[in-house]
Amino acid sequence: MRGFVRENSLTVAFGIAFLLVLLGQAVAGHSEFNEDLTVDGLARIGFGEYLMSSDFAVDVTENWQSEYLQFFLYVFGTVYLLQRGSPESKEMHKAGIESERDQLMGVHVGPGSPRWAGAPGWRRTLYSRSLGLVMASLFFLSWLTQSIAGVAAFDEQRLRRLQAPVGWGEYLVSADFWSRSLQNWQSELLAVASMAILSVYLRQRGSPESKPVGAAHTSTGVEG
Repeated sequence: MRGFVRENSLTVAFGIAFLLVLLGQAVAGHSEFNEDLTVDGLARIGFGEYLMSSDFAVDVTENWQSEYLQFFLYVFGTVYLLQRGSPESKEMHKAGIESERDQLMGVHVGPGSPRWAGAPGWRRTLYSRSLGLVMASLFFLSWLTQSIAGVAAFDEQRLRRLQAPVGWGEYLVSADFWSRSLQNWQSELLAVASMAILSVYLRQRGSPESKPVGAAHTSTGVEG
């Protein structure tokens, strides 16, 4: 068990941190939601009921979809887009999907290569783009979930104000839906752009996200 934790410590640590922060969000969100109910003269709800509410679901999924959007765009974008001097970028001459020889595909697979890397036809094509496709799927799935939970939460607020609810299609073009989406997207895009350019000039000793401390600013695609 100790060996497993050490070899997977990055995933384990961030997984535990995610669950703790999600719990904290649920506790704080439950308290805030009940305060709003009290102001509106309505009965407070229990913690379990809040966890099943559309209000909690939309708050969670609107953050998930922006994170997966970031990774989806980053995975696909870095195939062609470059940043000289950044370890987040490929070297200048490697823009594009690269050759099968460079990517250890087809007849160029090694003894430890995944089976589908050397498989013929659609399996190799699919596997060679699997990371980006999964990230894209997770983004669209979480965005769809956000829209469904969002319209339920939006209609609940409208009913409290004695206003007629709106349909899902109408909600998709509403200011509420796009405000929730865009306020998260802009922060993720800023974070990626900041990391790409700051890693050109700044260092973090021992981190694979940074170049070696003594590497030149112009060194591109070099990890620590």
